[in-house]
Amino acid sequence: MRREKEEEEEEEEEEGPVHSIARRGPLRRRGESMAPASKAERKAVLDAGAWMFNVVTSVGIIMVNKALMATHGFSFATTLTGLHFATTTLMTLVMKWLGHIQPSYLPLPELVKFVFFANLSIVGMNVSLMWNSVGFYQIAKLCIIPVLCILEILFDKVRYSRNTKLSIVLVLVGVAVCTVTDVSVNSKGLLAAVIAVWSTALQQHYVHHLQKKYSLGSFNLLGHTAPAQAASLLILGPFVDFWLTNRRVDTFNYTTIVTFFIVLSCAIAVGTNLSQFICIGRFTAVSFQVLGHMKTILVLTLGFLFFGKEGLNFHVVLGMILAVIGMIWYGNASSKPGSKERQVYSVPSEKTQKSSQSELDQKV
Repeated sequence: MRREKEEEEEEEEEEGPVHSIARRGPLRRRGESMAPASKAERKAVLDAGAWMFNVVTSVGIIMVNKALMATHGFSFATTLTGLHFATTTLMTLVMKWLGHIQPSYLPLPELVKFVFFANLSIVGMNVSLMWNSVGFYQIAKLCIIPVLCILEILFDKVRYSRNTKLSIVLVLVGVAVCTVTDVSVNSKGLLAAVIAVWSTALQQHYVHHLQKKYSLGSFNLLGHTAPAQAASLLILGPFVDFWLTNRRVDTFNYTTIVTFFIVLSCAIAVGTNLSQFICIGRFTAVSFQVLGHMKTILVLTLGFLFFGKEGLNFHVVLGMILAVIGMIWYGNASSKPGSKERQVYSVPSEKTQKSSQSELDQKV
């Protein structure tokens, strides 16, 4: 045995340290076991940051638009949305000029379909709110999540775990309890709600689809879609708003305070549009909608804090608690392996985009 050991040592001396190590097997690098954990922690921090970015900008724009429309009487929602996308377009042009957005590819038919669904969603939601009671309007918005689930099952071959399904149901029940009051429906209101729900679901599903299929970052996708939406909404918006409100946007009395709120709304909308694309790209449209109801709870809470406690009662508080529990449950259930199984998109090699855009999304 001693002689065999001496022969092995002689062979190692002849081979040198590199061959000796290779023969014994690779050594574990320092900190190698910590790499997966640190990567997961970094992803969790970035996910939380993207989500908080969306919550802050969404709640902010709701409060500003509420002051603009309810207090100062600017009820031209479609035209205002066109101004939002015009401001977003300006932001993407500046980012391109600074070199933060690289050239990318999106086929024209895909762009036309996306803009059609997105604009139909905006107009449909406004018409649904006008033709339906507030209670039925809220119920219609809750239906977006089941429709998105259907789209993911049909087109993405997603299969949801039992806990994921139950948590979604709990969120829907909680939000319904705290937001739905009077419910009355008519035929044209029902038609508007169906169009609004399906177009919104298709638009949000399409955001995730386009980002994955064409390897588009959030800035890239906004750079393609925002100019088209701005142009179409600024052309059609005044006519749609006149049809909805019987008032002309060009004859409105634009005071200094109204102009200030319009500019502020447009500035916040840049963050809202960008954060929506980032969140749907990082998660899914269903997750964006489920966790998005946290914004509903925050808006209700801020409304009670700043505009009085009228309407605050036991069933509203109960609904909020149920919704928050459901969101926590959904977050826990959807993060576990097997909660969702999704097919992987195959990106054509000639259409492959530069990966710098996804890195830019992570920094935002």
